[in-house]
Amino acid sequence: MGLLDGILGQAAGSPVIANLAEKIGLSPEQVTAAIAALGAAHGQPGDTVAGAADSTGLSPDVLQQILGHLGGEGALGNLGALLGSAQGEGGLGSVLGNLGGLFGKS
Repeated sequence: MGLLDGILGQAAGSPVIANLAEKIGLSPEQVTAAIAALGAAHGQPGDTVAGAADSTGLSPDVLQQILGHLGGEGALGNLGALLGSAQGEGGLGSVLGNLGGLFGKS
């Protein structure tokens, strides 16, 4: 999940991540780590939120809130597709714009 980690690491200071962090009551860095963990756990057998909670130490309730803001588990698959297309089409700015759409912000 290196590409996701790299992009989310760069995105930690973005207004999209900052807005979500404020809504949830976490730091932008915690939100980026949570999104990365949710993305990694989504591809693994078992419960996505429980897997992300195990790897981050964040409560399942907080992770469920983040997942809800992302648009649910289906959005995690969409996030992977966005990241794949961003490699050749607009890079980080494209991903952040699309993440803003996922979060209901532009």
